[in-house]
Amino acid sequence: MLIWCAILFILGVAAFLDSMFNYGEIFRKVNSVLFLLMSLAILVRTTTKMKDAKIERYEQKVEDLEQKVNNLTRPKDKEKSLF
Repeated sequence: MLIWCAILFILGVAAFLDSMFNYGEIFRKVNSVLFLLMSLAILVRTTTKMKDAKIERYEQKVEDLEQKVNNLTRPKDKEKSLF
């Protein structure tokens, strides 16, 4: 996803520079703003997905640690009640 974003961004910059300095002869039919907006949208989407995945990993680690703590504390409670 990041590679496609980079490719679109580079094409957007090339189209923008073409329209500014070469009067749009190369990218005449393709609007440079379209390339830039598409790459920006992909970049935002990718970064939000990466953040969401990171938060999910942290939540899973917290759940695992809570379960380990619960498993460690339960046997001690049972031993105290038996004696």
